[in-house]
Amino acid sequence: MLRDGAFEGLDVVFMAHPSKEDATYLPCVSEQDVTVKYHGKAAHASAYPWKGINALDAAVLCYNNLSALRQQMRPDWRVHGIIKNGGVKPNIIPDYTELEYYLRTPSRTELPVLKAKAESCFRSAAMATGCEVEIEFTRNQYDNILRISALEDLYERNGTALGMNFTTDEDVLKNESGSTDFGNVTFAVPGIHPYFYIGSDALNHTDEYRAAAGDERAQFFALRVAKALAMTAVDLILHPELLQKVKQEFTEVRRREDKR
Repeated sequence: MLRDGAFEGLDVVFMAHPSKEDATYLPCVSEQDVTVKYHGKAAHASAYPWKGINALDAAVLCYNNLSALRQQMRPDWRVHGIIKNGGVKPNIIPDYTELEYYLRTPSRTELPVLKAKAESCFRSAAMATGCEVEIEFTRNQYDNILRISALEDLYERNGTALGMNFTTDEDVLKNESGSTDFGNVTFAVPGIHPYFYIGSDALNHTDEYRAAAGDERAQFFALRVAKALAMTAVDLILHPELLQKVKQEFTEVRRREDKR
């Protein structure tokens, strides 16, 4: 949508995400998915293993390479992945394996550095085992969210007026969570991405949270956050000087971010 111009001409964009607390902002980091495929040569693992090229060895080395890399990674970088395909039968040397990884950094300017380091891990595993490797990064990466304090303050004021209790827990506010394509949008248009309480202390992406989100009681909190966002939009419409302040901050923050 962003690439096709869907957000052109907009003054601001808002999006809210359910959580177990009300927060004007929780750290959403830059992220890109990558699929790594190793191609070897099948052979009978007992009768003539020397005729095979073990793609599972390459996958295991790749996994261990990245585990070793974490020792020298910045504390706020994240690399996590799985082996999606590890072979067919124990008596067949695997000729194909596949891994999927997510690479995350606090800022989109750091992501290319981490990607280059990860790619070295992928390729060295292939070189050590004699396998061929395919590295497929997704077309789009997710950017970190560009924070606009003028918008956050306005939203928090409106949310508080509606009874929201915004968290002050530093462990929550500083904990880097997930990633979202909304981050890309915030580099094109000023925006906010608050989180809102739904009446449950369950953690996101669990069965308990799924049940809580579908509960009728959660509708009250969903409507409340919608009202807070709408009130923020009305404030910007009725007070052009506030919108100008938001746009000015956006220009300054974007410039600083691009220089990181």
